[in-house]
Amino acid sequence: MTDDIDALLSRESAQLTRDVEIARIQATHPLDAYAVLELLPGCGGSDVRAQYRRKSLLIHPDKTANPDAPVAFDRLKKAQDELLDDKKRGVLDTVFADARRVVMRDKGWTVDHPEVDGDAFVKEWRVMVGTMLEEDKGRRERLLKAQMQAEGRERERAEREVEDRKRKREMDKKWEDTRDERISNWRDFKKGGGKKKKAKANVLG
Repeated sequence: MTDDIDALLSRESAQLTRDVEIARIQATHPLDAYAVLELLPGCGGSDVRAQYRRKSLLIHPDKTANPDAPVAFDRLKKAQDELLDDKKRGVLDTVFADARRVVMRDKGWTVDHPEVDGDAFVKEWRVMVGTMLEEDKGRRERLLKAQMQAEGRERERAEREVEDRKRKREMDKKWEDTRDERISNWRDFKKGGGKKKKAKANVLG
């Protein structure tokens, strides 16, 4: 009986640990791969892989009935992929470095301040990182929107040019197709005009 209770408590404790981790991942900024994996810049690729393995085994959808597990698991995988991609990680590291400088500047601290990189500082640092990531996302979205609008205007201009060329070809073809008719009409006109002049001359004579 005692063993059964202990086993039940153990399962419930394990499930609670999984639920807490899933909730933590969901609460992190979706663009902050370091936060998702609970790491900071400077960690190595082996640290990233090891941390991903520990956390992915903990919250794997096959190990928990938590409905949010699949989404949290996907975010873990995405975070690992981003931190193992030198280009993407470089962009994120730049944001972290800028955010660190901003927080230190706002506090009037230098790099040798005793509280730099303490828990309270890291917490503020991460908040600033989130703010900067959102601002960067907004800039990229505005740039993409402007680019799409410019491409739309260019596409419309190209379509107008195509339509103008098409109309010109149609007009040129119509003009060429009626060439014989115009020549014939002109000749008839000239002939008619000549008869009228001759008839007028006879009347005057």
